[in-house]
Amino acid sequence: MALDDLGTDVDIPDTVKRVVSIVPSLTEAVAASAPGLLVGATDWCTHPADLDVPRIRGTKNPDVEAIVALRPDLVVANQEENRVPDLDALRAAGVPVYVTDIRTLDDAFGSLARMLAACRLDRPAWLDEAEAAWAAVPEPARRRRAVVPIWRRPWMAVGSDTFTGALLARLGVDNVLGDDPERYPRFDPAALPPHDLAVLPDEPYLFTADDGPEAFPGVPSALVSGRLLTWYGPSLTEAARVLPGALDV
Repeated sequence: MALDDLGTDVDIPDTVKRVVSIVPSLTEAVAASAPGLLVGATDWCTHPADLDVPRIRGTKNPDVEAIVALRPDLVVANQEENRVPDLDALRAAGVPVYVTDIRTLDDAFGSLARMLAACRLDRPAWLDEAEAAWAAVPEPARRRRAVVPIWRRPWMAVGSDTFTGALLARLGVDNVLGDDPERYPRFDPAALPPHDLAVLPDEPYLFTADDGPEAFPGVPSALVSGRLLTWYGPSLTEAARVLPGALDV
């Protein structure tokens, strides 16, 4: 038995040999910690690049029947990424589901350690490396205010209470929509609060130098890796090393 991040008791076998992940970050975390443990992942699970497992559609529309047919000892999920009805359907089919809830960097380190322990794995070296990499990031010498779009047509951005917002704050970038009641609100680029930076990731919408910056005239745009900005897992080490320079525009 293990307690997940939502306080739910999860009846997990003493030995876990088959795991399905329905969150890209968790997929990469499990694969980096125990190659061969994963037996299923979403279509969006792009890392590691050589992951060769059955795909069970997306985070918001997983194929529950296909997951059950894979006979997993455990499914790992996330409070934000996955829908409650899908998780309940898996539980009703007798599949143990462990749900993470990650909204800050500290959440990430602790939650990933607990999730991997639920998979009956020892704490991996990459998690120590990631935590050390972020501990080594100097306190920012200045603070900036940024809009962080994630989509256009319609425009949507990072709002309140998100991992991405917390990560950027650690790097001295405060989200101008961080007080919005929604986590991913729609917005009008012409009606934003004062800001001095636009942070444009390459996923889920692929912003480029020719598609995005023109909507935010008068402020610099930082084109960044969406994976480094939004994923928690082994990519955290690279994020600590790359994002400070990528945001310095």
